[in-house]
Amino acid sequence: MKDTVRKPGIHPAYGPVVFRDKAADFAFRTRSTATSDKAVEWEDGNTYPVIDVEISSQSHPFYTGTAPVLDTAGRVERFQRRYGSTA
Repeated sequence: MKDTVRKPGIHPAYGPVVFRDKAADFAFRTRSTATSDKAVEWEDGNTYPVIDVEISSQSHPFYTGTAPVLDTAGRVERFQRRYGSTA
C-alpha cells in the first residue's frame, strides 16, 4: 500500500482563521484554507485572519428556532380535497 505523503507546494496553506457573523455578534475560530487581508485579535491574545459571513448558526432561523413551522398535515389534506383520494 502506498504511503500518503504531502507533496510540497501543491496544497494551500491550512491554518487558524476566525469566522465572524456581525449580525449576531458571534465569532468562532477554526482551521481553514480560506484567507483574508483583515485580522482580529482573538481571546487568546493572538491575531488571526478574520472572514465576515452573512449568516451563521447563531443567526440562521432554522438554528435559532424562529423559522416558521410548515403545516404539512394541512398540505396533505388540501391535496386530498383538491385531487381526491386514490383509495
